Amino acid sequence: MNQGTYPLAASMINQINRIDMVSNNLANVNTHGFKQEDSTEGSFNYYLQRAQKEGFTPSKINEVTNTIPKMDSKFINAEQGVIMPTGNGLDFALSEPDTFFKIQDNNGDIVYTRDGAFKNLNGFLVDSNGQFVLTNDNEPIEVEEEGFENQISVTKIAYDQLEKYKNNNFKLKDDGEITEQLENNDRQLIQGAIEKSNVNSVSSMVALIDAHRRFEQAQKAVTTIDEMNGNLIEKIGNNNN
Repeated sequence: MNQGTYPLAASMINQINRIDMVSNNLANVNTHGFKQEDSTEGSFNYYLQRAQKEGFTPSKINEVTNTIPKMDSKFINAEQGVIMPTGNGLDFALSEPDTFFKIQDNNGDIVYTRDGAFKNLNGFLVDSNGQFVLTNDNEPIEVEEEGFENQISVTKIAYDQLEKYKNNNFKLKDDGEITEQLENNDRQLIQGAIEKSNVNSVSSMVALIDAHRRFEQAQKAVTTIDEMNGNLIEKIGNNNN
């Protein structure tokens, strides 16, 4: 295979992954409290050097494949979304960008969210998916109780300690830690408001178009290389006859 196709194929894979990520961001532009994902791109050398530090010694190093672009990592954009007043007493927004509501999911596990569009379900405060909103003691909250909003747990966690989970939630990574569980949430909650998604639809559309164009350019380059190889093989075959 022509070595020029390696970086082109890798670039196409990267752009497919980028298209998936940006498309997911755009699909959640109206999801309360949603945090968009971004990505970084590096070369194979980064992974090779990391493997060498762990004792791996490659038998052969190819300069072309070592410089192939790789999708290095995805990260959560922690920028706070716009706080939108709703006038609904069961809607809550968080005033600090690194704080979260504590939720008990349907499996009984504790997860975290920025979506404060809560509801009253059979007298208990639940999120938009019908999952219990918890206190600092991991207990469900009864809406009928006076001052129920003071019971809502607000937990401070750095985004690099979290990973995205289903239903617009986050969960702690295997080695993740809670920075702080706030005892008093008065200054953290904005009642009668919700946080909108931090996805910028305009810049996301531009990024999506750019990813598509980069994919098409790499695809055309691979096709051109294939045609050149075909012509060369045909000429060699004619010369040998």
